[in-house]
Parts: sequence; C-alpha cells; structure tokens
Amino acid sequence: MSEKERISDISWKKWGPYVSNREWGLVREDYSENGDAWNYTNHDTAEAKTYRWGEEGIAGICDDLQKLVFSLGFWNKKDKMVKERFFGLTNGQGNHGEDVKEYFYYLDSTPTHSYMKMLYKYPQNYFPYKDLIKVNAERNKTEPEYELIDTGIFDQNEYFDIFIEYAKAAQNDLLVRLTIVNKSEQEASLVILPTIWFRNTWNWGYDDYKPKLSAEKKDQITIDHKDLETKNIYAKQSSKVLFCDNETNNERLYQSSNSSVYCKDGINQFVITGNSQSVNPENKGTKASFLIEENFKGKESKIFEFRISDQDLKEPFADFDEIFKSRHHEADEFYAEVQKGIPSEDEKLIQRQAFAGMLWNKMYYHYNVEKWLKGDPAELRPPKSREKIRNYDWKHLNNEHIISMPDKWEYPWYATWDLAFHTISFSLIDPDFAKHQLKLFLFEWYMHPNGQLPAYEWNLSDVNPPVHAWAVFRVFKIDEYLKDKPDLEFLESAFQKLLMNFTWWVNKKDLNGNNIFEGGFLGLDNIGVFDRNTSLPNGEHLEQADGTSWMAMFALNMMRIALELALYNNVYEEMAMKFFEHFLAIAHSLDNMGDENFSLWDEEDEFFYDAIASSDGTHMYLKLRTIVGLIPMFAVEVIDDEMIENLPNFKKRMKWVLDNKPELASLVSRWEDKGQDSKHLLSLLRGHRLKRLLKRMLNPEEFLSEYGVRALSKEYEKNIYTLNLNETDYCVKYTPAESDSGLFGGNSNWRGPIWFPINFLIVDSLQRFFFYYSPDFLVEYPTGSGNYSNLDQIADSLNKRLTKIFLKDETGKRPVNGQYERFQTDPDFKDYILFYEYFHGDNGRGVGASHQTGWTGLIAKILQPRFSKKEIAESETEMPEDADTKENKKRR
Repeated sequence: MSEKERISDISWKKWGPYVSNREWGLVREDYSENGDAWNYTNHDTAEAKTYRWGEEGIAGICDDLQKLVFSLGFWNKKDKMVKERFFGLTNGQGNHGEDVKEYFYYLDSTPTHSYMKMLYKYPQNYFPYKDLIKVNAERNKTEPEYELIDTGIFDQNEYFDIFIEYAKAAQNDLLVRLTIVNKSEQEASLVILPTIWFRNTWNWGYDDYKPKLSAEKKDQITIDHKDLETKNIYAKQSSKVLFCDNETNNERLYQSSNSSVYCKDGINQFVITGNSQSVNPENKGTKASFLIEENFKGKESKIFEFRISDQDLKEPFADFDEIFKSRHHEADEFYAEVQKGIPSEDEKLIQRQAFAGMLWNKMYYHYNVEKWLKGDPAELRPPKSREKIRNYDWKHLNNEHIISMPDKWEYPWYATWDLAFHTISFSLIDPDFAKHQLKLFLFEWYMHPNGQLPAYEWNLSDVNPPVHAWAVFRVFKIDEYLKDKPDLEFLESAFQKLLMNFTWWVNKKDLNGNNIFEGGFLGLDNIGVFDRNTSLPNGEHLEQADGTSWMAMFALNMMRIALELALYNNVYEEMAMKFFEHFLAIAHSLDNMGDENFSLWDEEDEFFYDAIASSDGTHMYLKLRTIVGLIPMFAVEVIDDEMIENLPNFKKRMKWVLDNKPELASLVSRWEDKGQDSKHLLSLLRGHRLKRLLKRMLNPEEFLSEYGVRALSKEYEKNIYTLNLNETDYCVKYTPAESDSGLFGGNSNWRGPIWFPINFLIVDSLQRFFFYYSPDFLVEYPTGSGNYSNLDQIADSLNKRLTKIFLKDETGKRPVNGQYERFQTDPDFKDYILFYEYFHGDNGRGVGASHQTGWTGLIAKILQPRFSKKEIAESETEMPEDADTKENKKRR
C-alpha cells in the first residue's frame, strides 16, 4: 500500500507524534490560587509531577487518546537529571520571553506517520541549566538572548547526534530506530532509556481502572490496557528493565505522603543516584524503561532498535530493515509526487522539512474547563479564587482531539488564527486532516454558545482575526482540485457554523452598531501605540482599521462560500446577497464614521490608520504606519460573469442594491466596470488607493525588506513615533527582531519583524487584484527605483523574498541561521532547518519560537509550483481556470 492510499484510512493515524514537548507551565496543569501557571509546575518539578491533562517527552509518540505514551530519555552521566524533556526558560526568565534552549530538528514525516525522523543534539558535558537562567536574567530587552551555543558546550564537538526514526509495520505495530553518533574525537558514555507509560487516568475520581506494565525478560515489556490492542514493547539491546508508577512524588514536592512506593521519578532516581528502592523489584508498574548503557569511541556510530506491537513476536527484529526501507521509500515516493515541478533540491529539502515540522507538531490536546475549574472528585477542592480565575465563562469547552499546534514547546496549545494558516499547507498533503482541523473549532464543544471561537488557553476570550472562513474556502478548493470532487458537505457544514461566528462579531465587536469593529490586539499583540486590549481612561475607544477590514474580508469570504453553495442549492443565493450587502455597509462605514463623516483613510498621508474616538464624537488618527494599514487589502473578491449569470436571484438583488444605494456602490471598486475576461471586483480599495498603499508597502525605507514585508515602517528606526494621550507619552520604535517593549509581555513583537501569515495574505490579495486588473496595471517596484511591475510580478517577487530567508545564498549561507557561523557552515548543522515564529526585518534571521512551523509552514505552500498564472492569480480556486470552468459546467 502506498502512502497516498493509506491517507484515507484513519486507522493508520491511530498512533503518531501526539506528545507535547512541554506539559509543565501550562494553564491546564495550573491549580494555583492566582493563576501563575509558569510557576505552579516547572521544569525541575516535572520529573516528579504527574500531569492531569497530558504528557510530555522527547520524540514522543502515543495513541490518539494518549492512553499509552512512548518517548526517549538520555543521560550523559554528568547531568543532574535524566534528559526526559527539553529544557527552556519561562516567560519571566527569558529576556525576550519563553524560549526552548535545546537543538532538535524535525526532518521527515508522512501524513499517516508511517515514517518519521527527527534529530536531537545532546551535549556530553553537564547541561548549563543555571548558566542559561542566570545570564538571560542579567540581560535586558535591548540585548540578544543567551543561547545554548553561546555557552560553548558544542565548541569541541562534545555532543551526540541522536537520529530518531519511526516506521509502522501496521496500524498498531511501530518500529523505532535510534542512530546515535559520537561527534567528539574522545570516547563518551551514554545511558539510553526508551520509556513507556500510561497517562494517569485513575487518580481523579472518575474511573479507577489501572492498566499495568510488566516484564519477565530484560528485553520485553508486556502492556495490558483494556482499551488498547498494543501488547508488547521489545528491545534489541537492553541490560535491564526498570519499573515505577506514573504517580506524583508528594514527599519530594509537597512534603506529604505518597500514594505509591515507586513514584514517577523512580527510574530517574535509580539512574542518577543508584537508589534501588525507587524502582519496583517485581518488574511491574505503570511506567517502565529499558536501561541501555553504552560507551562510544570517538566518532563512533551505533544503532538501537525497539518495537511496540499488537502482536506476540518471536523474532521482532527479523523484518526490521525491510520495513524501514519500504516505509522510507514510500515516503520518498509520496513527496516526489507532491514536489513535482519544484526546481531545486534545496527548495525540496526546505519544503519537506517544513511538512515534517507541521506533522511532528500535531498533539493530543485535552482540556475540560468545567472540570479544571471545579477540580476532580478525588483531589482537594481548588481555592475559591479559581471560580473566576481565567476562562470561567468557557465552561462548555471540552477539547480532546489531535490538533495542530503552533509549537509543541513554546506554544503547546492551539491558537485559532494560527491553525487556519496551518491548514493551507496541510491541505497539500492531507486535505482531510486540514478540513477536520477547521471543523473542530466550529463544533459545540469548542465554539462558545454565543458564536465566539476560542483563542488559546491563556485567554480563550481573546479575539483572533476572523480568517476561518478564508481558510475553509481555500482548503475546500485545494481539496476539490486534488480529488476532482467538491466536498460540499464540509463547505456547507462549516458555513452554517461560521454564520454564528459572524453574528458574534456583529453583536459583540461593533461597539456603536456602525459597522466599525474593535477586537483589541487581534493577534497582533504589541503592534499598537499602547495595549489595544486596554480601556482608555476618559471614555475614548479605539476604532480599528484592521478590525473593520478583517470583518470586510470575513463578509466577502462568506459571500463567496454562499455563491459556491448556490451553484448546487439556490437557497444560498439569499445568503450570498446578505453578505454582499453587509460588505457594502462595512465599506461605507470605513469612510463615513459619526456626524463628521470621519474616514479611517487619511487623505493627507494616503494610508489607513487606527483612530481614537472621543465621547463627544470627534476622532483623532493614530498616525503610526503599521501593517494594520495594509490589512484593508485583504478584503478583495473577484467574481466572473458566468457565475452571476447562473445565479439570477443574486444578480437581480445585487443590481437593485447598486442601483438604489449609490452611496454604497460608489465605495467599492467599480462593479459595472468589468476587468479581464468579464470579471467583477469587490474590494475596499479602488485602484488609486491600492496604488498609494503599495507605494508605502513597496518602499525599502518603510515596509519592504529583502526578506518580505515588515510589520512596521522602518522610518521609525530613526524617527521614533510619539503620542501624548491623557498626559502620558507613548513611543514606538522600529525593532527588526527581538522586542524591546514589555507592552504585551514575553517575546511578542510586531514592531518590525517579518511575519509569514500577513505576508501570505498580502501575496494572496495581490494575486486576486491581478486577476481583475490587466497586466497593464503597473506599480513602481521597489518604490523609488523607476522600475514598474504588474501585481502578479510583485506577488512573485514577494514570495521569492520570503523563500530567500531559508534558501542558501551565493555563499552557501541561509539568512534564517543568523549570526552563528557554525549554523551556517558546519555540515552537521547547516542543512537542518528551523521554522521560527518571525524573522528579522533587515537580515532575515529567525526570531521567537524556533519550531513554529505552523504558520511559518506556509513556506511549503509558497514553494509549491503554480498550476497556471490565472489560477494562482485568482488564488481562491486552487485549480487551473480551464478545470474550474469545466467543473462549473458539469454542476449546472
């Protein structure tokens, strides 16, 4: 069976890399009085603390309900603890927020996880835990982060390269191979601890069933769980088996009695201190490890093999090489088809590692807010303060699914708008998973009864940009192209639930009922002059150019989905008309606010700005040029005559509105003025405004970087923006990389760097505008150069700037790898790619979360060949125009 054939069989996804890289420090595991999640559980207590909602581990895998977990532990015989989880700094410890201080790379994975590979670089000397905490604490926000490589621990190559591979013989039969290389010239020792355990589901007072692990031999552990088919785990090399229980060591952490003699940290204690009393001599428990102690000669490489199976195997390793070879070949075969037309091997390497990062960042996510707030029957009742601690108005939320995470260390919890971007890249390799992810957040155990989508667990009520409808339609079209069949059930189901979400926005975020929308930081954290979630002291409120523009985009996305559904069911023509009119109302309000007919478009600067509305009805621009002013570009839709002619009711009603409400019709691009091939344009921008925005955006002295579009104009690097409001001075400076502001805390920074999701939407919008305008619609690019390009050429060029972040330059260096020469030139580092949260606005180096392949995984879509100029220009179709036309005729 090929990987392409396996994808449609959900049973092949029963097991996967669904284990977090960090469970400590999360909201779900926080039962404190004051909600101090970072300190309630931390890295140093993690080895002894049993978690309530999930598990963590290095290269961990588990079943889709995380009943059984496997991951790897290592000890270099020098560290204070077994390396069972990746170390990093909390939000308060890092001078730029939370930050993982390890080097690991996701190298490969198929969509069903039939083959996976990653690399972990484990130092042979004492891991500098204290040094990393101390030096970062001493640095301020204007200084760079102190990284693991800065400690010198890799200087003499005294580390192990640990390659971890998985291959599935069948749905519940998993092969594990470790290839460990001593990179040093000197001999080095390593303790290897392949570990298997049950997530603790028996301590909380709901179900006291307790599964068990046991062993009669040193190379085989028997698995007994009533809900799992898995029977055994085998080791090809093992000197001993060690057992304890997945139970908290209360004596160590809380100076109270233990419920188990052999606690969660028992194996760790045995390995580090030799304490034989900490492991069960009867070789049974709920957590177990194979113990392997090896000496490696200088530069020596060794292979270690394990198998987790639903079979009783007499010779579990007899077919090992054959299965691995077959699965690896199938993975190569699968990606060879996906990557047809990609010109260079370097681009293929980047895209494949981007897909790998996204696939490895799937995670079992479990959070029942009501149970979390109340506490469990078998545990002490939480303090009363927790009744209103956070997320108390989301008691309906009960999540337990495999979900795509932004980053399983820094962000091991979903973010709704991040996930919308994840699905675009996922749809290229597994469109069913992409569709399922989008539908999840529209289910009643995610979406609030009032229609709001959950933002993320730190504050489910925060407001993310409403990009879900955009993603739904884009994924629908990609899926239709790949399968040559539209999934109308998916589209219609998503549309019905998105109606509720649209209504929530209209009712909750349109403060004055005038179609001008707020929303706070809207995912852009500290991009504003001040915290946009903060209430202003004298009754003022913020009128947000981006909030209003996102809603205009949302309305057009909903209109386009309704038009698509109307081709099959004419009832949806009425819904399409509703969103057409709502878009016109939003467009009108953007230019006509209050009695003074104030517009968020500043005619003097020819740019969109946020504005402060005073209680007396007057407005004041916040004349700070940020990507907030570019977001109106995203509200654009192109519709062809053929579709309108096939929807007579929509056509009739639309004509009446345009004829009888000229104040609305005049605000959008000229509907009656058809573009190329009888296309109609709906947009917040007419040609003149689009060109004026692009003049700013394409100016290297403002937004345009060699590596994409910056979040803030570079003008503010020398000319700091200052606003005096209510006798307080607010200042904004262009910072191309790490934040120098604590405004929104941590490593949040939209004041200069390049962010992939915004750049992707910019390119997407330019391609749509090009689909309407002729190639003769030219814009100076770059601004001031005297050279002119059409919008399609500019979109292409922006994509090339984004890919340049990762590609080797003429000297063989990758801008993403930044200032560290070793990362640029060492063969053991330079071709392993990290997909960061955002990128330096001037030199392209990676900044922020180092494994946020989620939305930075959009690079995989950007690298994908374009089917045809018109297809990609339309961008909503994701198929060649001739195929689209043929399919539309077939429907009718």
